[in-house]
Amino acid sequence: MTPRSPRARRTTVVACATGLLLAVAFPPRVMSQSSSAVEFAGLARYRAANAALGAPQPGTSRVVFFGNSITEGWARHFATMFPGRPYVGRGISGQTTAQMLLRFRQDVVALKPAAVVILAGTNDIAGNTGPATLEEIQDNLAAMAELAQASGIKVLLCAILPVYDYPWKPGLQPAPKIIAINRWLKAYAAQRGATFVDYHTPFADERGGMRPEHAADGVHPTDAGYRIMAGIVEPLIQSALSKR
Repeated sequence: MTPRSPRARRTTVVACATGLLLAVAFPPRVMSQSSSAVEFAGLARYRAANAALGAPQPGTSRVVFFGNSITEGWARHFATMFPGRPYVGRGISGQTTAQMLLRFRQDVVALKPAAVVILAGTNDIAGNTGPATLEEIQDNLAAMAELAQASGIKVLLCAILPVYDYPWKPGLQPAPKIIAINRWLKAYAAQRGATFVDYHTPFADERGGMRPEHAADGVHPTDAGYRIMAGIVEPLIQSALSKR
């Protein structure tokens, strides 16, 4: 694991749900490109949708799926894969855990869900917003989980899907890094009383990537891949909700 360098990243203190202060590390080049956290985090992406959604209906258990393009693409299939379920997709293509943490309060906590399904980290490994150590990725995932639990929201932490190579940034050899974060996610979920969702094991091939029938580009699931994911997570959601 690469040690943190004070010169490599700029730290911003952000006030989040429940009054906690969180230090989020931003690569200097990202901060120079974007003059505000709104631009960086995509806070406007779901602002109108969140306002229109309103509070959950009495007697229902809203679940927010929170993530990047994998979650954003999956949300288009929720009506057929989770019929009748009050499931809400809040994924933004390309986002890293630092970006997601900044919008966690408005796109998760403020929606008053019973549970949140967090799937994130692969874009950090790809370096979408600059270099990120495994420890920094884990810190951001932990911060999201702890904010949710402090708000009485059940947490499902998802293993990062296997990737052999990123089409938009080849040569990074992400497979072992993904395995390392997933190992940490499983242990951390057990420590925090959260639910670990293993999307990695059913999909990984001998190279640590995904088969074409499950992800045509090696990263984003096909319809068949999403159906497998739905079959994995749905019983785990119901089990988590039953423990409320």
